[in-house]
Amino acid sequence: MGHGLGFRHVMLIQRGHLFGWCPVGMACGIALFFGLRFEPSIVLILSVGGAGAGVALAARRVGEVMSPLLVFLAMIALGFVLAGWRAHSVAGPVLDWRYYGPVEGRIVGMDRSASDAVRLTLDHVKLDRVAPSKTPKRVRISLHGEVGLGVAPEPGLRVMTTAHLGPPGGPVEPGGFDFQRHAWFAELGAVGYTRVPLVAISMAEFDLRQTLFRIRMSVSTHVRSVLPGDVGGFAAAVTTGDRSGISQDALQDLRASNTAHLLAISGLHMGLLSGFVFGLLRLIFALVPRVALYWPARKLAAFGALIAASVYLALSGGNVATERAYVMVAVALCAVLVNRRAISLRSVAMAALIVLTLRPEALMGPGFQMSFAATTALVAVFGWIRDLDWSLGPKWIQPVLGVVISSAVAGLATAPIGAAHFNTMAHYGLIANLASVPLMGTLVIPAAVLALILAPVGLDILGLWLMGLGLRWILWVADAVSSLDGAQGYVAGPSPAVLPLMALGMLFVILWQGRARFVGVTAVGLALLLWQTGSRPQVLVADTGGIVGLMTDEGRALSRAKGSGFVARNWLENDGEGIDQVAAAARWENGTGPQIVHLSGKRAAAAFTGCVKGDIVVSNTDLVEATKLPCLVLTPPILRRTGAVALVETGGTLHLRTARDVAGDRMWSGWSKDPQPQLTALVPDNWIVAQSK
Repeated sequence: MGHGLGFRHVMLIQRGHLFGWCPVGMACGIALFFGLRFEPSIVLILSVGGAGAGVALAARRVGEVMSPLLVFLAMIALGFVLAGWRAHSVAGPVLDWRYYGPVEGRIVGMDRSASDAVRLTLDHVKLDRVAPSKTPKRVRISLHGEVGLGVAPEPGLRVMTTAHLGPPGGPVEPGGFDFQRHAWFAELGAVGYTRVPLVAISMAEFDLRQTLFRIRMSVSTHVRSVLPGDVGGFAAAVTTGDRSGISQDALQDLRASNTAHLLAISGLHMGLLSGFVFGLLRLIFALVPRVALYWPARKLAAFGALIAASVYLALSGGNVATERAYVMVAVALCAVLVNRRAISLRSVAMAALIVLTLRPEALMGPGFQMSFAATTALVAVFGWIRDLDWSLGPKWIQPVLGVVISSAVAGLATAPIGAAHFNTMAHYGLIANLASVPLMGTLVIPAAVLALILAPVGLDILGLWLMGLGLRWILWVADAVSSLDGAQGYVAGPSPAVLPLMALGMLFVILWQGRARFVGVTAVGLALLLWQTGSRPQVLVADTGGIVGLMTDEGRALSRAKGSGFVARNWLENDGEGIDQVAAAARWENGTGPQIVHLSGKRAAAAFTGCVKGDIVVSNTDLVEATKLPCLVLTPPILRRTGAVALVETGGTLHLRTARDVAGDRMWSGWSKDPQPQLTALVPDNWIVAQSK
């Protein structure tokens, strides 16, 4: 009886604060769907949905103590169903072989790859000798070689070229970033490159989306013609979302100083723009006595700011990050229209529900995680300051302290997520943000609005010039901070359980009412402990057999100094090492005991004389016959069925894990249709290896 009364009392305290748990429940259901290693059937998805509906109906008939728990379970079921629906709604053909030949399509996306090559996304694709039913909805092609001799890429232009295409690649290591899943939801059925100039076929008919895309690129070109160099590329990025004009050096400086978020049209830019327009309209309305006295000036200003945010969304291309920012701003402005508090945890929860409903897959990406982590932390901290009636000092210093607190809170909230996804930490990021973010709000965004207002009369150059002053300063700060000794640190990637545990712990601290909320601190501490004590794989093998990585006392040793650069860079970053592939390859040597032999190329495979029990042989050709050797041999035919391979030491035993083991067989997985081989049968006893189930 006492325990029942205690639980009832605890749950009654939560009344009025439970709405924030709805997106948490939905997120748990989405994470459950993506965490499965098998593809749930339509019947299973519908069954989960039916069970969730039944639980939701039951929540109306139980007491107010138990109903929140049932609603939470119903939200988990809803998240699972939404993720399943979204995955099936974007389904399309995926190329499952290497294609070389003519590629025809309409340009619907333009950006740059990590190697700074122009990259085009094509839809309405045609491939030679490929049936329409097996042709991907979209393909992405990087332009290499003498492509400048062909037609210049333009939005909506229908082009043709000869390209190498292949299926989206799997994780570079078991548990790594799943590009196959990312490409599935981007509706990319093939990726590749061309060294042949583009040939224009015809201008395709523009739909609304492509018309907006053409306007975006025209604005971007105009901005970069007025503001050349990285300043113009930066200006184009924050106004249209086009990052193709900014150099890799400038990008690296921004990342090393933790100011790269200023490039993305995210919550900061959308909030600054709508806030500036809202304040400007309030000021204008206040100067008109009749409007100020008799009209709902505050609501009119909110409506005007909502229109400005909508225009910004359309102009920026409406990518996932911008859509998420728009939803958050729209929820806040709509709250003003209905006389509710614009900035509250309830508003953040509503925005999260909308975003997760529209794009459940966003939960798995760093953009969603960092955006809502920063927003939730900022709203919670300033809410605590307000509720506790803490003073931030004299009025003249309050804006300065507000900026310092905002930068510190947002930085602390997003630092673990950024470190987990990108394996880096900017040690002087707070300094760089304090020197940059205020200028973004006081000069860059207002100047962009001024340029837009003056554009019809041809005086936008004045706004762009002012905008350039602010962006030039931000780039200088990024360069100065990134040049400091120890500006950028490297962090080893955590286990998959770390971020969810940390997120749930912090959400419990923020959302739960009462002293029990500090139990969440224990969860955060446990997550940090797991991160600190986690270990990286002893051996890594690329899914092509093109490179092998062995952990040594000095760090990761790589079998090649050149080739497979993308895989090598990701391995070293996940290890938390800031060295390049050449330095890591210098560590590679054969010692005593079981050997790891890497055969690169046909000559090395032809010269291979055999192995003994205890060796592991990796080849990037099919010439080595694995079944006739006493050692473990990994060749392309085997790796196509397993994906990347890792040997991870746990409790003194090396566990063999494959990317297929961890990711499972999902609709977006490009594994061979043949079953995965049981590699443990070939692993020597002296390696003490057990294959993960």
